[in-house]
Amino acid sequence: MLDYLVLYQSESGNTKKIAATIFAHLPGTSKDLIDIHTDKHIPEAKIYFIGFCVHRGTCSMEISDFLSGLSQKQIALFATCGMGNSPDYYHTIEKNVSAWIENDNRYLGAFLCQGKMPQKIRQKYESMRTAENAAQMDMFIHNFDEALTHPDSLDEEHAKVFVNKMLELAEA
Repeated sequence: MLDYLVLYQSESGNTKKIAATIFAHLPGTSKDLIDIHTDKHIPEAKIYFIGFCVHRGTCSMEISDFLSGLSQKQIALFATCGMGNSPDYYHTIEKNVSAWIENDNRYLGAFLCQGKMPQKIRQKYESMRTAENAAQMDMFIHNFDEALTHPDSLDEEHAKVFVNKMLELAEA
């Protein structure tokens, strides 16, 4: 059994980047970094760092199924999200996804940061813009433009702080 497993699902590379940062920051050599889409052999670990990209406020069924299948493990979540720095929205995502973790596990916490989105999203916002919803669509377009540089080096530093916090909680 590994000490740590960093398991992630990434569509645009955002979550993969944070997963690699988390993996590099974990101590020792009893660890692995696995993309859930490419490796179906998933080893057991004492602590799981499970990452996903956010769609409509939650994770994919593949991630929720994996989470609900874990038993007597320590679990930390991480994710990238196109929407900007919104602690309330991030808390809602954490609540939605952590609900899949069975009660016999120990949930340690979550880290979420912004991630860039595909250009087709901006085009969708532009095509949906009308006089009635201009303020909202302009806000979405501004958020899209802000997300283009994320996850950035500050997000990666926050991910390292998250790892340290999760390891402290796991030992407590």
